[in-house]
Amino acid sequence: MGLCTLLAGPWATAQAPSKASANPLDVPPRSWAVDVVQNELAALHHPNSYLRYRMHIVDAKGDRVRDVIESKDGSVARLILKDGRPLTEDEDKDERKRLNDMLANPDEFAKHIKDDASGKKLADQLMRLMPDAMIYSYTPGQPQTGKNGGNLEVVIDYKPNPKFSPPITAAEALTGLEGRVWVDAKSHHLVRMEGTVFRAVNFGWGMLAHIYPGGHLSIEQTDAGNNRWIFTKFKEDIKIRALMLKTVHIQSEVEAGSFQTLPGPMSYQEAIRVLLNTPLPSK
Repeated sequence: MGLCTLLAGPWATAQAPSKASANPLDVPPRSWAVDVVQNELAALHHPNSYLRYRMHIVDAKGDRVRDVIESKDGSVARLILKDGRPLTEDEDKDERKRLNDMLANPDEFAKHIKDDASGKKLADQLMRLMPDAMIYSYTPGQPQTGKNGGNLEVVIDYKPNPKFSPPITAAEALTGLEGRVWVDAKSHHLVRMEGTVFRAVNFGWGMLAHIYPGGHLSIEQTDAGNNRWIFTKFKEDIKIRALMLKTVHIQSEVEAGSFQTLPGPMSYQEAIRVLLNTPLPSK
């Protein structure tokens, strides 16, 4: 995830495996990274594609399941389960109030969507940097994920490129990350990615933030239909010290499933009304 001035370079040198070649390893491994990034950017912004799905989040705040709808204005979600149980009457009342406040006051929705837009912008920037931020090597003989319908996966290891100079502060994180990726050999989409923080990373000489070594990240993705790829699982276990204050241990696991392709775009107001008119699950 990470990227700016390097745009012209990666796209200009992108190479897909030759259709005449039966061996997907006949091209430089970096070319797979370029193709994956291109596809990930499309998945991140998903133009003309809208889904409804359930998101299960387990972190320091507890265990929650949300019903999510992608609207043309941004995603909206309704809490439907908490700690593995149906919502109480008061919890559902509070959730309905939160969503109705967004309907009554567009500024509330604007606040809600602002963080999402900022996150997407940063992810876009970092993804574009990946082809040049890392050195890639094939790891033939590695097991497949078994979660890609039996399709062949190309397995590639990555580690920081010592010649890479981060153009933005957030990209410093890439200099301490190494891991492995599994790529669908046919579609060139990311199926799974694992990363380990193998050395400490400082932001602003450690004054802005410090990431401790030993952290782990992983993400799994699937085709939810019509070549719309989306994450199914994201796990994070890292320690960070921000602004030279206390250290925070971030542990979270997010799963997405029950994907439904929506027939077309709807406004966020329409999406909220659909969520509010959907009966809550009983378990």
